[in-house]
Amino acid sequence: MEVHLTPEQQAQIAQIAAQAGTVPERWVTDVVVRYLSEEARFLAAVEKGLLAAERGEFIEEEEMDARLEAMFNSPW
Repeated sequence: MEVHLTPEQQAQIAQIAAQAGTVPERWVTDVVVRYLSEEARFLAAVEKGLLAAERGEFIEEEEMDARLEAMFNSPW
């Protein structure tokens, strides 16, 4: 796979990788792996929620608000 980045993006990646003590290629790979894992977890949670909704299982609005607040305040 080939990904095209602007020179500015490449410079930013190089800077972040250097700060992390690694090379840009390794840093990008690590970021993509983390993203894919999080995306799979998110999609599984959405599917679980849709199936629960189909069964008529819902939570109260206050509980959903609390869950969203916790999710948005989470570092990942």
